[in-house]
Amino acid sequence: MPGRPSLFRSGSAGEKPCRLEILGQSVSYQLRRSRRRTIGLSVDHRGLRVGAPVGASLRDIEALLHKHGAWVLEKLAAWQGRSGASPLAAGSSIPWLGAGLALQLRPDAGRSRWVPGGVELAVPPGRSLEQALVQLLKPRAKALFQERLACYATRLGVPTPPLFLSSARSRWGSCNSRGEIRLSWRLAHFDLALIDYVVAHELAHLKEMNHSPRFWSVVEQLYPDWRRARAELKRLAPGLPAL
Repeated sequence: MPGRPSLFRSGSAGEKPCRLEILGQSVSYQLRRSRRRTIGLSVDHRGLRVGAPVGASLRDIEALLHKHGAWVLEKLAAWQGRSGASPLAAGSSIPWLGAGLALQLRPDAGRSRWVPGGVELAVPPGRSLEQALVQLLKPRAKALFQERLACYATRLGVPTPPLFLSSARSRWGSCNSRGEIRLSWRLAHFDLALIDYVVAHELAHLKEMNHSPRFWSVVEQLYPDWRRARAELKRLAPGLPAL
């Protein structure tokens, strides 16, 4: 998806704590070097993380941070705002396909299951309620995405591409040169119209692996209201639960 720095997947291994003043604010971040080709920025509940090529200079890294300083501070503020949210518990509700999904705990040691209007979660020892919930939501999200991919692939006149899930919090989808599509399971928090926009966006890359006017022409053929959907995704994203 366009309009922001590239994101990257990282863990804690090999990360170095750093600090930089951005637009008058002191910001700490974790720097991880690898064989990647570009510098990528990611902001989530852990804070700011930077992935950089092994040979990238600290000067270049800091230049990119300054360039996207407003974006970094905005995302950090959004995550700090979430930190005061109440933790999940029995009776909580989370967004699912644009509506509320009520969470209940199973009184026995059975399996988690879907029930009308919500889910009943079995939380095994050593796992959190959040982990049990995500484990239940992911397969349902993938099945839905697979169905929407098949629908829009037919409209585009292409075979349904392979689908993989990610856990990204803002990079909703991607399409690689092998024709594989990856969608964040968190898309299922949004209503179907916004899911369909992301599906159409990524399928359009099978025709145009870029964001040129020709690419957006393909998107518009599949999903004419893409401008509104893109703006709505940006507006709603900060309010998603921090699972």
